[in-house]
Amino acid sequence: MRSPRRCSRNGCPRQAVATLTYVYNESTAVVGPLAAFAEPHTYDLCEPHARSLTAPRGWDVVRHEGEFEPPPPTTDDLVALAEAVREAARPAPRPPDSDQGHHENPHQTGRRGHLRVIPPNH
Repeated sequence: MRSPRRCSRNGCPRQAVATLTYVYNESTAVVGPLAAFAEPHTYDLCEPHARSLTAPRGWDVVRHEGEFEPPPPTTDDLVALAEAVREAARPAPRPPDSDQGHHENPHQTGRRGHLRVIPPNH
C-alpha cells in the first residue's frame, strides 16, 4: 500500500492536503486541494503550511477558500491492502513427509507467508 504523501517542507512529518504550484510568468503562487498525482515543480503541503504560505514581494498568492481534506483511499490502496491480508492468511505449503514417524523439531525456524518464526535461544 502506498504511504500517504507528506508535506514537502523540510522536517514536517504531517500528511499533505494541498498542492502549491508557481505560475512564474504571472508571478503567482497557487495553493489548491491536493493534486491526484505528485508532479514535478509542484509541492505538497500540510494544512498549516498551506494556510500560512507567503510569496515573495511582488507576487500574488491564490489560495483555495474551502477546507483542505486528506484524500480518500484510492482503489489501488484498498486492493493492495486486501492482497496483503490474503497473503498473510494463506497457509505456508507443507513439505512432503518423507518419513511418517518424523516429528518437527519445536525449536526449528519456520515460515508463514511473509513472516518468519524464530525459535527462542536456550
